[in-house]
Amino acid sequence: MPNIIPSRRRGAMLVVVSCVLFAFTPSMFAALPVGTTLEDFFMPGTQPGIGKGTDLQEPLIGPFEQCAACHQASTPTQTFNESTAQFDRWASSLMGQAMRDPIFLAALTIAEQDASFSGDLCLRCHAPIGWAEGRVSAPGLTDGSGLIAKDINGVSCSVCHRLVDPIYKPGVSPVIDSGILAGVTGGLPVNPGSGQLVLDPNDRRRGPFDIVTDHGGFFPYHAVEESPFHQTSELCATCHDVSNPAYTRQLDGTYDLNTLGLAHETQDKFDQFPLERTYSEWSQSAFAVSSIDLGGRFGGNLPAVSTCQDCHMQDVDGDGCRFPPPFIRTDLPQHNFNGANSWVLRGVRQLYPDFQTGLNQQRVDDSIARNENMLALASDMETTVLDGTLTVRITNFSGHKLPTGYGEGRRMWINVKFFDASMVLIGEHGAYDVTTAGLTTNDTKVYEHLQGLDAAVATATGLTAGESFHFALNNVVLFDNRIPPMGFANAAFDAVQAPPVGYTYVDGQYWDDTDYTIPALADKVEVTVFHQTTSKEYIEFLRDENTTNTTGDDAYTMWDMFGKSAPVVMDYVLRDIFVAGDGDGDGNVDADDLPAFADCLFGPGATPMPTAAGWDTQKCLDVFNFTIDADVDLEDYASMLEAVAAP
Repeated sequence: MPNIIPSRRRGAMLVVVSCVLFAFTPSMFAALPVGTTLEDFFMPGTQPGIGKGTDLQEPLIGPFEQCAACHQASTPTQTFNESTAQFDRWASSLMGQAMRDPIFLAALTIAEQDASFSGDLCLRCHAPIGWAEGRVSAPGLTDGSGLIAKDINGVSCSVCHRLVDPIYKPGVSPVIDSGILAGVTGGLPVNPGSGQLVLDPNDRRRGPFDIVTDHGGFFPYHAVEESPFHQTSELCATCHDVSNPAYTRQLDGTYDLNTLGLAHETQDKFDQFPLERTYSEWSQSAFAVSSIDLGGRFGGNLPAVSTCQDCHMQDVDGDGCRFPPPFIRTDLPQHNFNGANSWVLRGVRQLYPDFQTGLNQQRVDDSIARNENMLALASDMETTVLDGTLTVRITNFSGHKLPTGYGEGRRMWINVKFFDASMVLIGEHGAYDVTTAGLTTNDTKVYEHLQGLDAAVATATGLTAGESFHFALNNVVLFDNRIPPMGFANAAFDAVQAPPVGYTYVDGQYWDDTDYTIPALADKVEVTVFHQTTSKEYIEFLRDENTTNTTGDDAYTMWDMFGKSAPVVMDYVLRDIFVAGDGDGDGNVDADDLPAFADCLFGPGATPMPTAAGWDTQKCLDVFNFTIDADVDLEDYASMLEAVAAP
């Protein structure tokens, strides 16, 4: 007879096989899927279901049902600026298409193949309406097969705008939230993440403004509630820290599978395996301490930025509704949700008709362009040439690691091309083949987050230990050299399970240097920093490991059709190896170069030249012989001063 274990999910009962009562051992499973249950993925917060006896009393509204009527730029009844219309920009983002994303759907299928019911964890954030209203969290539905039309619209308006701060703050939180939090049947989240939604049970639409006062004390269109929570990064943490609750951190820092059929013992995300830590990376950065003036780098009206919203939902001038207040806002958040995805929206539009998605060709093109622009703004690159070595420095200006987020198949790398005086290529590092999508990785720096399986999980599942794309099973971080943000400290990042792994950054470092030996005869060098959303290796995994349906083939077809996730340029420079007068090799001629000139100045008259800074005769002639004669002397001095003084 099976054992029946009481569930903490809405007081239901789950039937599970008897082996779940015992601790996990490698001999328990001969093959996939691991016999996890819904209870293994239980987490606090609002629980699924709607109506009497549940946390939700009123349904969540689909964006096409109501929101578009007032918040879309062009409808039969109204027109206003598309650049500030919430619906248009939201629909053009991966937030609006989170449940149509072919990469996500393929990954969801494999997660379900690997660990039963693990789709419950994924769909909390990708189909939150369906999850919250109870169309996911039941046997046979965690693959998304029970979702209805409004659920497919991803992270919909009504989800974010009914979120309640799980920590009640007297004098700050809406007074009504005290009672709402007390009535959450699943208990309150220990710390935010993994889609642990706390939702207003009623359809009170929350945001950062006092809408009623702004409209002269009368706003009849729908119930509203001013919510300071919506201007904090903690709201974003709801889905942008992701942990696997089926694993528990051990004293030695490893992660073991829990006793199956039971919810995680502590429900603390830092006791669970860290899949993504974007919010936590921000929380330990200088941006979480105070606003940082980046000179308006990420656009909008704020030169200084702090929260996630400051960069990803920039404040602009304008109206966001067909019934605007009697003034133009200067702090209207653009619902762009700019990120790093460079191609998936094209695949979505190929797979679904525009009337379902709210997309059109212009919106897709504009959204991808905004993402590519954000990638370009996220970092700066400097190059220096000294003693036969090219050094490439990448500086991270984002509020989290660079790159961040979902690590599978996402990477950033440095491509270096050396040319002779005739611009003939004589050497390359980090070569990318646009035809095959293959990247040469053994001769350059690739920034990535690699996870995998330890020996115990590999034995239990029949998979191979080591690097793995099996998202639902991974329980070890093998490598993480992504560049930290400003304010980085090793102890702080270790505390939130986001330390560098297999790589070293010192406290305070938010840049990284990579050295390349300059080949003989090199006259110019071209350096490019690339970002890629979906690697060849990952898309082939999604295609080849799928034994359930066609989502893997669909994802691969879209990837292939739309350029194989062509790498996006983040930073670029083409420069001479030796710039006349550039004594420190940074590509500029300024006062910092004068000491090196002094080293070389009287060398030819006293052979060999001075070598205090590692300079030899040929290098002095390459850099400081302005008069192109046999030596560096006082005739070159005037030219050097002119070069230093030049703007």
